[in-house]
Amino acid sequence: MKISIGGYSFHNTFMEGKMDVFGYLETVKYRYRMDSVDLWNGFFIDRSTPIYQLADKSYIRKIKEALDEKEMNVVNFAIDGAHLWDPDPEVRQKLYENALVHLEAAEILGAETVRIDTGGSYKESEPMTEEQFEYMVTRYQEYAKRAADGGYKIGPENHMGASLLPREMKRLAEAVNHQAFGFLLHIGRWKADEMQGDDLVAPWTFHTHFDAKTAVDPLAVEKIRSLLTAGYEGYWGVEYNAPGNQYVEMEWIIAAVKRILSDAV
Repeated sequence: MKISIGGYSFHNTFMEGKMDVFGYLETVKYRYRMDSVDLWNGFFIDRSTPIYQLADKSYIRKIKEALDEKEMNVVNFAIDGAHLWDPDPEVRQKLYENALVHLEAAEILGAETVRIDTGGSYKESEPMTEEQFEYMVTRYQEYAKRAADGGYKIGPENHMGASLLPREMKRLAEAVNHQAFGFLLHIGRWKADEMQGDDLVAPWTFHTHFDAKTAVDPLAVEKIRSLLTAGYEGYWGVEYNAPGNQYVEMEWIIAAVKRILSDAV
């Protein structure tokens, strides 16, 4: 089964100083016996400023060397601190510059898909203004062209702001209209149209995330079947930042996801 573990799943362990990105790679490869990783830039960014600064290229190349040594591939690179929209034009420009630095890192790492968010609040959502919409379409078209040239796909996760509204994301995808643009679908995570949301963005979905809620959802099997029917062929990512016992909790959710996938096919 094509299952990956989102790096954010070990956020608490990382914050306790018990794991770095190399420990994450070791954990995925040797504890969970997986050859694919779902990288999160939180392992190697400076969080002291609102726009997270990425580690220098030499460190990114060390991560790439560790991946190659373990014969691992990066199925997704989730980028925080480089989202598209901010109401302040100066901040927006800095976010754009930070995104370009992260895209270079994604290319060094050989990422197959890249998540860069729309921007906005994590708790609230509202439709995009025309200014926001036009800006996002232009930027995502630019990123998608670069991604196509580099052999990967790019787009937001239903994570914050307007991206939590599936009809807004469908509208965005139709306007960007590029084969390298798509979505990291956090299954069932919507602020509107929750029952239809996954189906609305399924044609553009290039990666997925399960969390603990999804893993016990009675409708999970039906949701997976719907994605498969829509042609989804990517990985089933697990992103579950358990409060404690993270290594054991990860074993539980991987087993739960495997059961759902077995029942869905």
